[in-house]
Amino acid sequence: MEYGLIGSRLGHSYSKIIHEMLCGYQYELRPLPTEAEARAFLEERSFKAINVTLPYKRLVMEYCTEIDPRAAAIGAVNTVVNENGRLYGYNTDYMGFNYLCRAHGVDFGGKTVLILGTGGTHNTTAAVARDRGAARILTVSRTPDPAKGELSYEEAKTSGAQIVINTTPAGMYPNVGVCNLDVAALPGLEAVLDVVYNPHRTELLLRAEEAGVPIVAGGLEMLVAQAVYAAEYFLHKPFADAEEEIARVAAALRRQLLNVVLIGMPGCGKTTVGRALAKALGRDFVDLDAEIVRSAGCSIPEIFTAEGEEGFRARETQQAQNFGKEKGLLISCGGGIVKKPENIRALRQNGVILWLDRPVEALTVGHGRPLSTSAEAVRQMETQRRPLYAAAADAVVPNHTTIEAAVTAALEALNEILDS
Repeated sequence: MEYGLIGSRLGHSYSKIIHEMLCGYQYELRPLPTEAEARAFLEERSFKAINVTLPYKRLVMEYCTEIDPRAAAIGAVNTVVNENGRLYGYNTDYMGFNYLCRAHGVDFGGKTVLILGTGGTHNTTAAVARDRGAARILTVSRTPDPAKGELSYEEAKTSGAQIVINTTPAGMYPNVGVCNLDVAALPGLEAVLDVVYNPHRTELLLRAEEAGVPIVAGGLEMLVAQAVYAAEYFLHKPFADAEEEIARVAAALRRQLLNVVLIGMPGCGKTTVGRALAKALGRDFVDLDAEIVRSAGCSIPEIFTAEGEEGFRARETQQAQNFGKEKGLLISCGGGIVKKPENIRALRQNGVILWLDRPVEALTVGHGRPLSTSAEAVRQMETQRRPLYAAAADAVVPNHTTIEAAVTAALEALNEILDS
C-alpha cells in the first residue's frame, strides 16, 4: 500500500474517511492483530507513509532510522514516512492535542491537570500540558502504583484539579455509557477533555456538561488535526492553512456522522417531518416507538396494559441506548423520551437534538396514544414537558404551517449547529 493505518483493531477508525477527504489519495486500513504480523509488515516496508495506532506506537520506533526529538521524548510514534527504505518517525498526536486545547481556549498556565490513564497517549497529553505551563500533572489509574505517585479514581476527587484529560478507552464505542470519574465531585473544574472520538460526546463529557464545566471537548478535532499534520509529512508539503483544513474536515465529519434526533409532543409531526428530513439529508429513518413495538411484538397500548408506563419507559430507554450510540441516523422519539435524563444523555452522545414545536391546540388527540386521551390531558402534558424539551434541545424547530416549512427550518438549524 502507499498510505494507510496499522493497528491491532481498526474496525471503527475514521482515518480513511479523513485522509481521503483531505488529500484524495487512497488510504488503507491494515489491521495487524499480532505483534508478529506488525513486525513482518514493518520489516517489509512496502509503503510510502503510514499512521500507527494501538498497540504499536512504541514497537514501530525500533524500525525507525530517525525519530523526531519530540516523539522520542514522548516515547511514541504515530506517523512514519518511508524514504528509500529509511523510516522516519513523528508524533502528530502531540500536535493534534495541542490544536484541540488551543481551539477551545484551554489555559494550562499554573493549573493542576488530572490525566486518566497510563498508556502512550498519557505521555502525549502530559507533554502538551507541561509545554503549555501546567503547574502539576497527576496520573489516575484503576490500579495505581503509589511509587509512581499515581492516584486512584477515589483519590482523584480530592486532587484539586482544574483540568481533566481522559486518555483511556472508557466510554468508547461500542462500550458507551462508561464513566470512571465523578466529575461532579471535583469543584472548580475549568475543562474536561477526552481523546475518545467515538462517540462524539463520551459519558465523561456528558456528565461534565451537566456539572457546568465551562470547556468540554471530545477527540474528533484532535483526530482530524493529527491527520492533517501527518498528511503534511506524507506529502512533504504543508497546507496553505492547516487550521482551516482541520475546521473544514471536522465540520464535514460532524455533518456526516452525527445523528439528528427529533423530540416533541405526541402528534407534533415528528414522524412525518422526520421522514421528509431524512430524505433531504440522505439518512436512514428510525422511529423509536416503532422499534419498541417491533422488539416487544405488540402495540404500545398493549405494552401499557401489560407493563404500565414504567415498563414502556424501560423499553424506550433500551432503544434510545441502542440507536443513540450509532451514527448518521434520523431518529424520531416518542413524546415522553425527555422524562428520563439517561435517555437524553444516550441521544446526545452522538446526536444533535431538535425540538419540533407545534401549538398545543394543533396537536392530535387519541390515535392509540395511551397518555393523549383528551385535549385537557394533552394540554397538561404539554405544560409539564415543555421545560424538559427546552432543556434537552440544541435548537427549536417550529412546525406551525407546512411540512416543507418545518423541514427548511430544521435544515437551517442543523447548518448553524454543525458548521459552528
